[in-house]
Amino acid sequence: MAIDASRPDLTVGVIGTGAMGRGIAQVAAAGGMQVLMTDTRPGAAEEARDFIARMIARAAEKGSMTRDEATGAVNRIRIVGGPADMKPCHAVIEVIVENLEAKQKLFAELEGIVAPECILATNTSSLSVTTIASKLKTPQRFAGFHFFNPVPLMKLVEVIEGLRTEPWVADALMVIGRRMTREPVRLKDAPGFLVNQVGRGFTLEASHLVYEGIASFVDVDRVMRDVGGFRMGPFELMDLTGLDVTHPASELIYNQFFQEPRYRPNLIMRSRYEAGVLGRKTRHGFNEYDAEMKPIVAPEPAPPAARPDRVWISPAEPQGRTVLLELLAKLGVQPEPGAKPSPGALILVTPVGEDATHCAVEQGLDPRRTMAVDTLFPVVKRRTIMGTPITDAAYRDAAHGLLASDGVPVTVCRDSPGFIAQRIVAMIVNIGCSIAQSRTAQPADIDKAVTLGLNYPNGPFRFGDVLGPERVYKVLSGMYRIYGDPRYRPSIWLTRRARLGVSLLTPEP
Repeated sequence: MAIDASRPDLTVGVIGTGAMGRGIAQVAAAGGMQVLMTDTRPGAAEEARDFIARMIARAAEKGSMTRDEATGAVNRIRIVGGPADMKPCHAVIEVIVENLEAKQKLFAELEGIVAPECILATNTSSLSVTTIASKLKTPQRFAGFHFFNPVPLMKLVEVIEGLRTEPWVADALMVIGRRMTREPVRLKDAPGFLVNQVGRGFTLEASHLVYEGIASFVDVDRVMRDVGGFRMGPFELMDLTGLDVTHPASELIYNQFFQEPRYRPNLIMRSRYEAGVLGRKTRHGFNEYDAEMKPIVAPEPAPPAARPDRVWISPAEPQGRTVLLELLAKLGVQPEPGAKPSPGALILVTPVGEDATHCAVEQGLDPRRTMAVDTLFPVVKRRTIMGTPITDAAYRDAAHGLLASDGVPVTVCRDSPGFIAQRIVAMIVNIGCSIAQSRTAQPADIDKAVTLGLNYPNGPFRFGDVLGPERVYKVLSGMYRIYGDPRYRPSIWLTRRARLGVSLLTPEP
């Protein structure tokens, strides 16, 4: 029953011509396929075709395709009256409203129209592919084909196999995705698929941090940009996409996973969603926005002028101590020697997955003089420090002033196991590992999907390998021990590879 997805006359139907539908039609036509396009709103398909023609003409002007190729692509798009006209299609892609009943009704209608070998595909971003297919007579030819917005710029497409999808269907969609010049990744049906699952680690953990009073929205964004290497902070990202998109998807994934703690949302997101504080689209979100839609953010205050008289660095984390020794040498400071700090010295600890309080208590240090420094990430663009709840303000300011004395900004957060970046990146890694453990997708494909679909600096497995699997495991274990919250329990995939000392990308036979 398999179709030849490489055939030159391959015809693809697109039902729904909003932003996603028109983008899919554009890359299909540019990839040499015939496109039949329809929409229930009168005039919508014509508007979409005109828009696509302008985008393709602009691509020709920029030299990414010839004028003849542009003309040919536009001519391959044909507007039809409705699903009844999709009979010639080899594959039909649905891009309508995210409503289960509407999708099931549409595909039930299409089943009686298209040929038996025609692939039926949904671009759903949040609904189960298996569930959508459950009412079909032929669920074997049904699959998810999930693109990202804006489609012509976002190279990733997820090919999702439902429980009853036959392999030839996903094989064909992989070929069609490549013909559209996308990078397809293949996976089994799961709530949130790949990208939306991993993305919860970034946004949800950031929200939990702020909810706990650890840091402000702007501080978390600054740390994740400068320390984590992300293009946007999590709250900037949620303001861009809109909480009316992010929060319902977060709750849906959480409930579809039967309240799996790793995906638990919190009140910060829900209250803002219910209040209509959605982000850029309302000009009020985690940031306020001016008339030009630029965020209104107060500049960082100048660091304190204070400096410590003496500094002692804990040897409990040898790698962290080495980082601080090198940094203080560049700052012209010689830490005092000895196994214990002298009276009055500023005490610096470098926890991985612990907070300043636990370090002070477990190492027998004076909590009033103890400040923790995050050394798991490079300390080049920004440094993150925190004290215990009773750290003296003079010692906090002295640590801040010292570590900012070369012009590198310092973020001071409240006591938290894992600081800011450790917590968020560890959750991203852990969710990626849990996806691999469930055999939803291969580790390399998960990394590719995350870097292409979310523009993260690394995928979960690459992040874990760069930081060190055993150190990521230590971050999660520390948070799990201190909080007692199962959301932080390390994935067994991560646990085994950390204990074996091998890459997180190490597959299983």
